[in-house]
Amino acid sequence: MSSSTQVNNDNAACCSIPPVQSDYKPVGTYKPYAGFQKVYMTGPEKSDLALVAVYDIFGFYPQTQQGADLLAQQLNATLVMPDFFEPDAPWPNDRFPPQSDDEKASLQAFFGPGGAAHPPKSVDRLLDVARQLKADGAKKVGAFGFCWGGKVNILAGSVVDTPLDAVAAVHPAMLSAEDVETLSVPLGLYPSKDESTEEYTKMLEIVSKKPFAAKNDHKHYTTMFHGFAAARADLDNAENKKQFEDLYNTLLKYFQKSLA
Repeated sequence: MSSSTQVNNDNAACCSIPPVQSDYKPVGTYKPYAGFQKVYMTGPEKSDLALVAVYDIFGFYPQTQQGADLLAQQLNATLVMPDFFEPDAPWPNDRFPPQSDDEKASLQAFFGPGGAAHPPKSVDRLLDVARQLKADGAKKVGAFGFCWGGKVNILAGSVVDTPLDAVAAVHPAMLSAEDVETLSVPLGLYPSKDESTEEYTKMLEIVSKKPFAAKNDHKHYTTMFHGFAAARADLDNAENKKQFEDLYNTLLKYFQKSLA
């Protein structure tokens, strides 16, 4: 990382995010980029450091964008959040968690082959974005994702010659220890109480033996629900707001370490 984008760790303001807002208005803009028609872009247009955010199943939401804006500002990073579901629609927030058998089946289909949130089909698109960011001048590219997006990031970090330099998964869906067997970049792993503790533990054991183990990070948010750091975040709730801020501070420090 060049001196122009190196985070000054002696400055406390650069090591923690400011308080979040429940009525947040995103500061970024939407533009076409890397084959996507709609990409939320925030932070400096050009930087040595870039991040790709993979939203959760609900698509663009102010809570998710607030976290992205904070990371971009504190890391002085170019940050892009593509509309991975285009031209399809995200999952409706009012239909989660699914109640009826039909809704449960629809959600499974949403994640399954042919569905908008089928992780494998988004891996190549994420890799294309990372390659474009590097072609545009970024020296290091990290990615973080929520729910299904965490799965996408882990899979993308396991591709041979991946252009990603670090990945993170926040309350990730479909946790599988098998996914990290061939992971070749540092991993930040941050499940909620609703994810599999067994798979989480297995994943940590596997990545602890990787050559990049010193750059890995993890924290289990055992009091928080799936979605607490993205679209389902209730920032009027004091505890959710506290853990939301903690998660983004944790991500900030993880990327400072893993992308240094």
